[in-house]
Amino acid sequence: MKYFLLLIVTITIAFMRLVDVKAALKTKVVEYKHGDAVLEGYLAYDDTMQGKRPGVLVVHCFRGLRDFDKERAEQLAKLGYIAFAIDMYGVRPKNDKEAFALARIYGDNRSLMRSRASAGLEVLKKHELTDAKCIAAIGYCFGGGVVLELARSGADMAGVVGFHATLDTPNPADAKNIKGKVLILHGADDPVVPTDQVLAFQDEMRKAKVDWQMVFYGGAVHGFTMSESGTDPSKPAAYNEKADKRSWEAMKTFFSEIFK
Repeated sequence: MKYFLLLIVTITIAFMRLVDVKAALKTKVVEYKHGDAVLEGYLAYDDTMQGKRPGVLVVHCFRGLRDFDKERAEQLAKLGYIAFAIDMYGVRPKNDKEAFALARIYGDNRSLMRSRASAGLEVLKKHELTDAKCIAAIGYCFGGGVVLELARSGADMAGVVGFHATLDTPNPADAKNIKGKVLILHGADDPVVPTDQVLAFQDEMRKAKVDWQMVFYGGAVHGFTMSESGTDPSKPAAYNEKADKRSWEAMKTFFSEIFK
């Protein structure tokens, strides 16, 4: 009987802690517009904190805004940031074929890409809890390319982080407009982002005298943060637990530097 009561008390305490965490974390679907396009982003923050705090923009991979991006926003909120996962498409692709077609629209039109991302950035900046002087952006794959283009546009951000990001740009000279720091977290064996693209990016950063870092994760290919990709590194994209955890810690260290 004693052990049964102890078990009940333990479960109750665990449940109360879970409720506290849920109560602290506030999330909201936010509708906003870019031109005629109606977009739906996802906002997350810790309601127990007082006052303004740094804001982090989250940009999805080519598949569009999904649970993965919302979960990353929630993780950032638990770290003390206000996070906004933006919607680049305004629709949810039904399959990878549709997703690639949508991503290609923005890949072929970097002005549109920058403008669409800027619309989401403005939503984050204008939120009453956001310290507009402390903004960063993170992106995955396609989204990594988006945050880099946003930085190249001269957006006022303290830094950007690209996880297995696309690095190419038709406007490398625009790197001179980058105001913040840049961190790229890259799979050393990534076949999707070829070596010549990596070297061109590094040359772009050097010529523009950007404060940049690039971390390579051995044994990791493209999409190493996404479990849905499976774990077979012989494929172009595969989840890598070590690279996933190490890259997240690298991002946290980067934020502690740019937001100090």
